Amino acid sequence: MILNISGRTDVVAFYSEWLINRLKEGYIDVRNPFNQKLVSRIMLDDVDLLFFCTKNPIPILDKLKEIKSKVYFHVTLTSYNKDIEPNLPPKKDIIKAIKELSKMIGKDNLVIRYDPIFINNKYTLQYHIKAFDKLCSLLDGYVEKILVSFIDDYKNVRNNYKTLNYRTFTENDYKEIGKNFSESVKKHHIVVHTCAEARNLTGYGFIKDECMSKSLALKLTGKKYNKWKARKNVPCECVEMVDIGVYNSCKHFCKYCYANFDEKQVNTNFNNHDPNSSLLVGHLEEDDIIKVRKK
Repeated sequence: MILNISGRTDVVAFYSEWLINRLKEGYIDVRNPFNQKLVSRIMLDDVDLLFFCTKNPIPILDKLKEIKSKVYFHVTLTSYNKDIEPNLPPKKDIIKAIKELSKMIGKDNLVIRYDPIFINNKYTLQYHIKAFDKLCSLLDGYVEKILVSFIDDYKNVRNNYKTLNYRTFTENDYKEIGKNFSESVKKHHIVVHTCAEARNLTGYGFIKDECMSKSLALKLTGKKYNKWKARKNVPCECVEMVDIGVYNSCKHFCKYCYANFDEKQVNTNFNNHDPNSSLLVGHLEEDDIIKVRKK
């Protein structure tokens, strides 16, 4: 089993203490997001890999030594400012943490996500080209792969359209991104790829690859996994993973986020978090139906 930590919230940034407590206890409880009374119990002995997705790895750096499982990290690092990503630490601190993380787990276990790209009057095409080139320069020798994706029409994106004010990509935009990004990674011995994107830019040297492909999962765990059936409505070929997060619980409040769409609920969920609970948000109740997740 591969745990996704997490596509629904930033566990690393805001709930690292809880995660370490659960790893010590040996199990994690996760409510079904579509039926709150159904609880899936994940036994950590059944877990082969912890796949971390975060925008801020700083809180977990001093806790990594307590994690005995195999780990793999995706760290999202963009060039946006506080108008788009209001609660992120300074990017220089995140870059410093990425370098530390790379030393600790190895650069082959770390992927940077320049994700998502959108274009408006402030964050222009040339802005992204320059920012991406600087990013590659700063991370030269610390990462081997950068994943790129483009903004999608999520509910939260629509809610924040006045702030984002993004325009539709033209074919020339894709061409310029493809050409310039490819030149940047080549200078710094990095590979650039897309996952689940209609415009995969392979014609410009990008690699079309999954975030967690069958071959990568096999390499990391020594086991074969099926395709992630829960993502059948998107062009995704990633292997099946189990997400332990909760929607509307990330305090970064990024304006493009797909997992947050109700800031009032985010604050409620955050306030209902107990690092000693088996659940990320709240506690088990008497009428909950708990089922142990099969391997």
